[in-house]
Amino acid sequence: MKLLIRNLPRSTTEAELRTMFAEYGTVQSCSLVMDKATNSSKGFGFVEMPKQGEAKAAMKLLNGLVLAGNKIRVKKAEEKSDSDE
Repeated sequence: MKLLIRNLPRSTTEAELRTMFAEYGTVQSCSLVMDKATNSSKGFGFVEMPKQGEAKAAMKLLNGLVLAGNKIRVKKAEEKSDSDE
């Protein structure tokens, strides 16, 4: 399951994000969206967790967490595909 994490502090690293979600299960991939001009975080990223139960637990428990003064939001990422789901 792919999760979208919004409102991250700009200082958050991919390693920190991976560690935060790894507490709830296996993290398949983790990426922050970076500003190409400044090479700094845009304040959101994606985490992929292969086991849906672990991803749902992480989403439920981390959504609303205050991280460095920012209340982060975690939700299921919308798939950008043209498949008919």
